[in-house]
Amino acid sequence: MRLAAYVYPGWHPTPERDEAFRPGFTEWDLVAGCRPRFEGHAQPRVPLLGPYDDRDPLEVGRRVRLATAHGIDAFVHGFFWCRGKRVFQDALDLGFLGSPEGSRVPFALMWANRMPRRVLPVARADLPVIEDDRRVPSDVDDFVAFVGYLAERYFRRPNYLRIGERPYLSIFDSTFFLRELGLSAAAEAIRRARAWLASHGFPDLHLAAVEPSREVIGRVREVGFDSVTHYVFLPDWKGPFLQDYDAYAKRRAGEWASFRDASGLPYMPSVSPGWDASPRGADFGPTRPDKYPWSPVVTGERPDLFRDALARALAYAKETRPDDPLAFVASLNEWSEGHYLEPDTRFGNGWLDAVRDARAGVE
Repeated sequence: MRLAAYVYPGWHPTPERDEAFRPGFTEWDLVAGCRPRFEGHAQPRVPLLGPYDDRDPLEVGRRVRLATAHGIDAFVHGFFWCRGKRVFQDALDLGFLGSPEGSRVPFALMWANRMPRRVLPVARADLPVIEDDRRVPSDVDDFVAFVGYLAERYFRRPNYLRIGERPYLSIFDSTFFLRELGLSAAAEAIRRARAWLASHGFPDLHLAAVEPSREVIGRVREVGFDSVTHYVFLPDWKGPFLQDYDAYAKRRAGEWASFRDASGLPYMPSVSPGWDASPRGADFGPTRPDKYPWSPVVTGERPDLFRDALARALAYAKETRPDDPLAFVASLNEWSEGHYLEPDTRFGNGWLDAVRDARAGVE
């Protein structure tokens, strides 16, 4: 049994954000500045170990050690790439891989095929949730170049996460990838990327589709994906403003098998300790927009309920993939969306203790 935690690499200044916001801006500004917006709203979320720069190998290593000591086996880093342009790369290259822990703890990559926001907190309700210019275009040649870059720089590392002997890579917005290229070109891109790997002495790829939509999930297998999974799979994006953690975590667990059946591929469950993206949206008061990042908000989250949700995921992975069970947690450190394992001032090490206890109850 392996359990991997997603890592959000946005906790350091970048030239793009220096220009868009102010020099030195990070999302810690959003986390610290958020205030309760309704009765009982658990804001701000305060990191018990303090805010940190995720380019710092000492601070990153400290958190990696803590997570692995509680049962996290691997870390899946969001990887922002747009036709060769990288954003947030220093969190992985300097912080994680620059630490002693990062040289030996398994890690993998999730292609975050969209660019970070240029306005935070989001202040306009009339804009779409995802502006078109944030979506990352690709084509066959670009995808082959992308996979080749990852192989030369990361897949060759002995601690890169593998399923069987195959390096694991997921695509965050798999639906956009398939729609933008078209199914035929997407299949060609994946086929040629695999051929490039073989011709350069690399093992074949294990490619996971993250949250494919209903329109494309039945085609992901023929296109060349090997599994289906999620990043955050907790709130109902079209549901009520406030959603109870326990109820929605159980509801989502009941849907896992449907993704396996619809895709014809193994499904690897992902669970979250919570969800609240309020820090990323300006405070509109009671007239808040009914969409991300203002809505929905998951309430009633507690470490014991997260333990139970994670135990369900581990049991599902063990039952459906007994040869190599793998499950995910979203995430280690997505503080500005309210899902993280790192210690906070509400529960101390409670989220990490929940990981340890869930694993003890299943294995």
